[in-house]
Formats: sequence, C-alpha cells, structure tokens
Amino acid sequence: MSDTGPTQTSTPTGNGYRVLARKYRPKDFSDLMVGQEPMVRTLTNAFETGRIAQAYMLTGVRGVGKTTTARILARALNYKTAEIDKPTIDLRIPGEHCQAIMEGRHVDVIEMDAASHTGIDDIREIIEQVRYRPVSARYKVYIIDEVHMLSTQAFNGLLKTLEEPPEHVKFIFATTEIRKVPITVLSRCQRFDLRRISAADLVGLFSTILEKEGIPAEPEALAMVARAAEGSARDGLSLLDQAIAHGGGSVQAETVRGMLGLADRARIVDLFEHIVRGDVTAALSEFGAQYEAGANPVVVLTDLADFTHLVTRFKYIPDAANDPSLSEIERVRGQEFADSVAVSTLSRIWQMLLKGIPEAENSSRPAGAAEMVLIRLTHAAHLPSPEEAARRLGDFSGSGEGQRPAPSPNGNGANGGGSRPVSPQHASVNARGTEMSAPRVPAEVSGRGPTAMLQSVPTPERQEVPVGRIEEQPAEKPQPKVPVNSLQDIVELCTQNRDPKLKALVRNFVRLVKLEPGRLEMRLVDGGPNTLPGELGVKLKEWTGIHWIVSISKEEGAPTLVEADNNAREARLTDARADPDVAAILAQFPGAKITDVRIRAAEEENETEEAPAPATAESEEGDILPGDDIEL
Repeated sequence: MSDTGPTQTSTPTGNGYRVLARKYRPKDFSDLMVGQEPMVRTLTNAFETGRIAQAYMLTGVRGVGKTTTARILARALNYKTAEIDKPTIDLRIPGEHCQAIMEGRHVDVIEMDAASHTGIDDIREIIEQVRYRPVSARYKVYIIDEVHMLSTQAFNGLLKTLEEPPEHVKFIFATTEIRKVPITVLSRCQRFDLRRISAADLVGLFSTILEKEGIPAEPEALAMVARAAEGSARDGLSLLDQAIAHGGGSVQAETVRGMLGLADRARIVDLFEHIVRGDVTAALSEFGAQYEAGANPVVVLTDLADFTHLVTRFKYIPDAANDPSLSEIERVRGQEFADSVAVSTLSRIWQMLLKGIPEAENSSRPAGAAEMVLIRLTHAAHLPSPEEAARRLGDFSGSGEGQRPAPSPNGNGANGGGSRPVSPQHASVNARGTEMSAPRVPAEVSGRGPTAMLQSVPTPERQEVPVGRIEEQPAEKPQPKVPVNSLQDIVELCTQNRDPKLKALVRNFVRLVKLEPGRLEMRLVDGGPNTLPGELGVKLKEWTGIHWIVSISKEEGAPTLVEADNNAREARLTDARADPDVAAILAQFPGAKITDVRIRAAEEENETEEAPAPATAESEEGDILPGDDIEL
C-alpha cells in the first residue's frame, strides 16, 4: 500500500484535515503492489487476456485494503479515456468515472454494507435492478462489504443471479470471515486472499508518507508502529497519525513507546537475560522499573514472548536477522542468545508465557500476576532438559539392580554404599513361572574378602532348572490394572473416567456373551453403532493398561443392563401387586397404581448376607415387607 502523492494538503486548517489512512489510500494497482503482489499479478493477466470473471471475493484481516481493492477493480472495469475505452489495469491517467468511483458516489457502482442490509428484501432489490443497463459506465458493479453478514435466505436468493448475471453486471464481495460464506457462493466467485503486510513493508510505507508530509521520524519508532499494526496498513497509519500528534509534529521512539504502553526493547532483552540465567531478584527488579516507567504488564509479557520467538527463529533462520524492522540490540543480542540458549529452554519459556499472558490479562492485579509468571520462568531455567532428565534417570537406574555389583563383605554394594532393600519383584527371576529367589550369601562368608565370598556363593538356582520345565508352564495372561469382571464394572470405569456417552452405549446396546481379562465377546443390539466395539476396546486399553480384543458374537448373550433393570423393575411391580397389604392400600385409593418399587440401600446390603434381618429383607416368595418404599 503506497501512493504517488497526496490528493490535497495535510495542513490541519479548520475541518479540512484528512487522516493519513484516507489521504494516502491506494488509487490504482501499482499502489497495491505493497504486500498484495499475487492478487495484482492475477488480475493483470486476467484483464490483458480478457478473462474477466462475473464475481470476485476479497478476504483478509481488517485494514489490508479489501474495500479499496474493490473500488480500484470497479474503476478498472469501467475505465474510459479519450484514447482507451476498455477494461484495463493501467490507471495512471484518471478516467471519466475514476474520481466518482473512488469517492463512492458513482451511480453505476453500488456499495452495500451487508452488516446493515442482511435480509432477503435487500437482495431482492438488487435482483430487480440488475436487469437494467448501467446509466453511464460500461458495467454496473455491486460492491457488498462484509458479505458474511447476509442471512441464509439472502445468500440463497443471490445464488442464481450470481451464477448467471447479465453481461453488464459484476459483483465484488469483501469479508473478514470467509468461513461464514456458504460454499455455494464461493464456488461462483474468484477468490483473492489479501495478505497481512509485513513489518518491513509497513516501515517503508510510513517512511515514504512521512517524507512527503515533511515530518521527521526515528526508524525505531516506525518499527514499533509497524509491529503494533499487526499487518494492517490502516491500523498502522491511524497509529502513525496518533504518534505525530503525541510527539508534537515528530515521531520519536520514546514518545511512541509511552503512547503504546511499551517497554524499551533493550530492557526487554535485559529481562530475558535475567530469566534464562535464573536470577529471580534481578528479573523482578527490572520488571518493577519498567512498570514504574509506565509499561503495561501484559505488554511486557507479550514482548518477552515476541523476543523468545525471535531468538528461536534466529537458531534456524539466520537471515531473519536482516529484518529492517529489528533494532540493532534485538539483532545482535538475539543472535547471541540463539547461539547459547537451548531450544528446549526457549520452548519451555514460550509455553509458560502463552499460559501466563491470559492470567495477567484476566487478573484484577496484572502486575502481581506478571511477577508470578516471571518467578515461574526464572525457576524453570534451572530445570534439566527432557534429554538430561532421561539421562540422569538412566544413570540412577543403571546403578541399581540393572547393573548389580557383587556384594561387599559388609552386605553393601561394591562401591561400599548404603544397603538397599530388594523388592519382591526384583528378587524374582526374569522369566515368568520359574519363581527363583535371589541368591543368598551364607552366614559363614560374612567378613571375608570378595574372592572368598564369590567362591562360597552357590550357583544360582535358575541354572539348575531344566529348560523344558520353564517352557511347559504357560505364559501368565496380563492382568488389568482395574479388575473388569462384568458389564457393570465397565460402566463403573466409564463413570470414573467421565465418559457418559460410552456409558450409555454400553448400558443400552451391549449384551454380554463372554468376558475375561483382555477379551470381550458381545452381541450388539439393533440400533447400536457399529463403531462401538472398536471404541470400547480403545477405552478399555487406556483405562486398564492391557490390550483388549472386543468382538461381535452371534450368540444371544445376557440381557443388556437396561433390559436387566427393566426386568427387575417389572418383577418388583408384579410382586408388589400380588402383596395383600399393597392390594388393600390400592383399594382405598381408586384409580391409584404402583409406579415403582425401590429397595433401600441398607436393605439390599442385608439381602447379600447369610442371615438377613427379617424386618428389612424380601421373603423367598418375593413379598414386599413393611420396610420397603412403594411409590403410588
């Protein structure tokens, strides 16, 4: 985004001042070459070959030039001078319709904001107007901004006209939410994704504009504005306007830093150095100084994350140091950190900052939250990397039973260290089924040297066991960490692991045929999903720690848990209806009926005992006793 020159003076006299974003809005395709080269190249070739589409879709973030591009495109479609009377992308000489189109007041270029015209009635008005030819221009162009705001009915009403519009009609759509546009509309348009403008291009644009305005500026200040713009030319120019006013006619780094609430980039680098060194006191002191100078705590953490990302890029992309938007301090010291700080440390800092920034944003005390994040970062600097931790763990394991030295005379290891008790698992043999104990040192060798002790120790028993004996014993099946003996156990696992969907599927659609550790045979009830066996096998492996084979059987199997519950309920209702006392109660309330019979938990426990309490258990005939709850 650039411009050949302003359209009028920028002197703020009266109400004639125009902000930079409007004053230096692109007027032709050559101005759009900053950041949008692929789109310009495609449109240039299309116009030169006469392959002009009936509809265009422009998408991108705010401020990258969607509406401006739509107007330039409408100007190119209706370009006409004394020498040229055809669509062209060469717009250096203003045509008959150019000024009116760029100002949004041409009668044949209709701009509509879909955010305020969302209904089918607005689209119906367009459909009725497209049959009329343009008044003075070559094409009647409809520019619909924020098209994703249209209703579903409006999109459907536009489809037919969009697919086969009259020859004199062109549509240009602009949106920031391309995913909300129906695919049926996208398929009828040529789509152009306007890219974010790089910080380097924005710095160049700002320098050109300020040179034309005669305003001095520091390169570091322009780099700050470019970073804050986040790829949006309009946002950047608005910030630049504000910086000019804030600085009293100049753009200085110190004033821009105060305006944006930024910390000095050099001080951010110093803070990063304190973090990687693990110096908590220095890090908190530096942050406190920046906070007192007016820096926003959230912005400080964000700048730390940006610098962490920059250092990481330097490790793999050395040419990234040539970015003109970087200050000399960022370039030099960033390269030094890239050479000295491990990727694992940078990744850990990055992850902790990503979690810490929202904490500071949502906290009622952002400064305190930011300090806690810095404390975590500095303490994490002392933690070993995953590789180092694994190596230390391996060294520790290697000094134990994996590399067990010969016992010393005093019962300790060969290195004379303290005694370590041997767990029963380590005392058993490696091969399952042999159950050989660890060799014991006879009492009489106590106090002798290592040689005498080794000569006195008998040969381990595992060498005396015949191989055939070991092979004859079948391998022991792996046992699950959690016992699974019934469907109810599986349902309990679903409850414990918070999987209500799988729990409902098991209760309603699984008829148990056979269940043993690692194997489940089931019959799937009609209506059950075919993916249930596979999903159940994956979950059981995750929850129990062993591999499960879940297969479908042709056998009928036991009733599902829901069917079993219903059968038990019907049995209780039948018993209740047959009870004389219940029948007498029902006779006293005409029209009443038994809806449910519930047994108290204490009574159910008593039923499982050998001698249940007679006042709280059911009789052998299933009669309901006085202690039962009956809903009428």
